[in-house]
Amino acid sequence: MMIDERLAEMGLVLPEAAAPVASYVPVVHHRGIAHVSGQLPFLNKTLVTGRLGDDLPLEDGIMAARACGLMILSQLREAGLLERVERVLKLGAFVASTPNFTEQPKVANGASELMFEVFGEKGRHARAAVGVSALPLGAAVEVDAVFAVSQ
Repeated sequence: MMIDERLAEMGLVLPEAAAPVASYVPVVHHRGIAHVSGQLPFLNKTLVTGRLGDDLPLEDGIMAARACGLMILSQLREAGLLERVERVLKLGAFVASTPNFTEQPKVANGASELMFEVFGEKGRHARAAVGVSALPLGAAVEVDAVFAVSQ
């Protein structure tokens, strides 16, 4: 099944791919590997901001990570690579959080579970989930990704 068909079946509409906010490109594809730059969480075109353990509840952090995952898929589509994904290799989740917040892995599951839902077993991946004091534009979560893609 084509990924676009799978997304439609799931009732998911990908957001418009976001333009870079600094000096980088959204996707670098080289020799069958696609690196997607860190993506921020936009829900209804509004950036999800805040810090987990402070002004943002866990459930909102999970939704923010899922929104980052949707933006990752949008960037792959924009680069012409979405239908060529052979495997999700790795996600890196950065969670704006207080020093006492320790549920970064649960937040990151928002993006991880999306990849499994969309790609099935090919969506299982290695991952890092890291707490940070601040993210660009005050974002609550940022997720980057590495994919194996067909040549």
